[in-house]
Amino acid sequence: MALIFECIQTDGIAELSYLVGDDSEGVAAVFDPRPDVECYIQLAREKRVSITHIFETHIHADFISGAQELCARVESAKIYLSHEGGARYGFDHEKLKDGDRFTFGSVIITVKHAPGHTLELVAYLLAEEDHPDAPWGVLTGDSLFVNSAGRPDLLGRGREKKQAALQYHTLYDFYLKLADGVTIYPAHGHGSPCGADIGDRLSSTIGYERRFNAFLQFKDEKCFTDYALASVPPEPVYYPRMKRLNAKGPKVLGNLPTVCALPPKKFLKAIGDRHTVLVDTRMMLGFGGGHIQGALNIGGSPALSLWAGWLLDPAKPILLVLESDEQLNEIVCLFLRTGYTKFAGYLVGGMKAWDNAGLPLEAVGQMTVHEIRRSKKELQLLDVRSPGEWQGGHIPKARHIFLGELRARLGELDKSRPTAVYCDSGYRASIAASMLKQEGFGCVYNVPGSWQAWKRSGYPVEKEIGKKEMKK
Repeated sequence: MALIFECIQTDGIAELSYLVGDDSEGVAAVFDPRPDVECYIQLAREKRVSITHIFETHIHADFISGAQELCARVESAKIYLSHEGGARYGFDHEKLKDGDRFTFGSVIITVKHAPGHTLELVAYLLAEEDHPDAPWGVLTGDSLFVNSAGRPDLLGRGREKKQAALQYHTLYDFYLKLADGVTIYPAHGHGSPCGADIGDRLSSTIGYERRFNAFLQFKDEKCFTDYALASVPPEPVYYPRMKRLNAKGPKVLGNLPTVCALPPKKFLKAIGDRHTVLVDTRMMLGFGGGHIQGALNIGGSPALSLWAGWLLDPAKPILLVLESDEQLNEIVCLFLRTGYTKFAGYLVGGMKAWDNAGLPLEAVGQMTVHEIRRSKKELQLLDVRSPGEWQGGHIPKARHIFLGELRARLGELDKSRPTAVYCDSGYRASIAASMLKQEGFGCVYNVPGSWQAWKRSGYPVEKEIGKKEMKK
């Protein structure tokens, strides 16, 4: 009989949720659940506990909350939400406030208001019942990350400095007063846009962060604020939509959305409906070798959730091309995490069935980094990585347009020139290349291996600071 503490990692959106409880009492709580909630139910079954509490750290902006979905599936549970900062919700829940305590067998959980990233955000201190005021861990939500801290700029223009000031006091007046040995368990890991350059590890300690976290090295509020606002990554366009939906309460689905199977000719007819959007979820080489005209290539890796959020209108039903029909539920889960529940169907039998039906194909050329190195002046080289990645080093003479902004900035590119697109490994470049094809660019190439291949080939690297070309 012992403490149960399990971290559930959701790649793509880089979200971390937790199951915490005590098997001697047979009870547990889930913190910050994702919308495809079967993983929590299965885990609780394996640990022989009942989920009785569902806690949120704040109103999420980067993924659809699974709190209501999980509550509907485990009828004994209640949802607990913070009303700090005036937060309001459109569904049934229990109200949390600073200092509230909950007991799960030998585990004491104490609520601590930790504003900055959002006004209502709370952290959860974890302690043993014999030492309730000496926590061994803290679930930090989006306030403190490994090597980073929650971005303070999501509440709208003119409020960034006030939020950054709140974040400063949360970090310096709360977290830095905890003992060095306290373990931090954040709600996000590396790759989440909720913080700048979040570290690779899933947990850390107050002592380690005190020494090495750049956000914890400032002596005054102003210097912290300047750094915090200067370091934020681009804000995903879907964040405001997610936040509104999570505050209102996402619709309880009860299961994954149904997606009908369409044979090639019916699929072709469905493509003609201007209200649908065609998404090919195969990886870049398969897509490049042959795809349906007008398809947007968002490969079926966990990153699909994030890039669907950036690039797709949730009101438009999605037509899916899959690597294999068996992938359907997996791909639907990825869409679900950023709020996509409308599907017009999938191509049954995939591109093999399309090919066998004699229907037309388009292709995207593949250009190696060696060919780019030998290319002549007419090649238009496009880097679609994030601003931080670009500033850290890029291919000389490349033009930078972040993928999330590409559609709005197409006028900066010359359609008449052959265009090669690169990112870090080729995944985002393939998305961008498919967008350029949609927009009428005639000669488009994706660069497999992209920046990683360029560096490993020992080719020159240019950095934004000083614009100097150097060997790496």
